[in-house]
Amino acid sequence: MNASAMDETTKQFPEGMTPLGESGFSFDCNPGVDCFTLCCKNVDLTLYPYDIIRLKSFLAIDSQEFLRNHTFLQKGANPYFPTVKLKLLENTDKSCPFLIPEGCSVYKERPFSCRTYPLEVAVDRSCFSEPSSEYFFLTNHDYCLGHRREKVQTVREWVRSQRLHDCLLMNGLWTEMDTIFAGNPWKGEGYCGQKQQLAFMACYNIDGFRRFASEQHLLQQFKLDRDFKKRILNSDTELQKFAFEWLKLILGERSSLVKR
Repeated sequence: MNASAMDETTKQFPEGMTPLGESGFSFDCNPGVDCFTLCCKNVDLTLYPYDIIRLKSFLAIDSQEFLRNHTFLQKGANPYFPTVKLKLLENTDKSCPFLIPEGCSVYKERPFSCRTYPLEVAVDRSCFSEPSSEYFFLTNHDYCLGHRREKVQTVREWVRSQRLHDCLLMNGLWTEMDTIFAGNPWKGEGYCGQKQQLAFMACYNIDGFRRFASEQHLLQQFKLDRDFKKRILNSDTELQKFAFEWLKLILGERSSLVKR
C-alpha cells in the first residue's frame, strides 16, 4: 500500500482505514482458535525478495529452485515489473505448500504478509529515510476468529513479538527499488529486456546474483568497507543490500556505491 508525503493527521488514506498509531488492538492466533490455518488456504500471497531469502535458506535450497517450485509471476500494481506470488497446492483447499496438520512448517521464516497479520503495512514512498514513513492498519476478515480474542497489544509490541524489525528494514529497501521500477527505467528495452532480467535476478534470485557477482568481479569494482565486504560474502541479506545499490547505479539512480 502507498501513502502520500504528509503527516499522519493530514495524510489521505483509503476510506475506512485509519493508522493504529499507539492504539491497542485485540488479536491472538493459536491452535485453540477454531479458524486455525483457514487463512493458509486459497490465499493470494505476494512474496517479497527478503521472504525468498529466508524461505530458501530455511528449506536449504537454491533461490532459483525455490522460484521454480513455489512461485509464479503476475502483473501487479507496478506496470513495469512483475509481482512474485506463492504457488498453492493443486488440491481442493488450494493450500499453502508449507501447511501441515500441525500448522505452518516454515513458521519461523514465514512470509512477511503472514508475519504481519492482522496488520497491514503502508509505506510513504516519498520519504524512505524517515522512520515515520511506515503506517500500520488493522485488517479484519470475517473468517478470522482471532480478532475476538481478549489479548490486547500495540503495534510496537506486535512488531517485537513477531520479530518484524529486519523484515521491515529489508521491505523498506525493496519498496524503494519497486518505486524506481515503477518509473520505467528500462525505456526502449521492451518487456524482459537485459536490465529488467538483471533486476529480477538481483532482487529475487539471490543465489543467481551471487554467482553473477563472482563471475563479473562486481565487489572488486567498488570501494567497499572491509567489514561490509566481508558481510556481503557471508550473508544473503547483506548481498541483497549491495544488489539494490548496484541496481540503482546501473539504472542511473543515486547510489551509495563508489566505483574504484
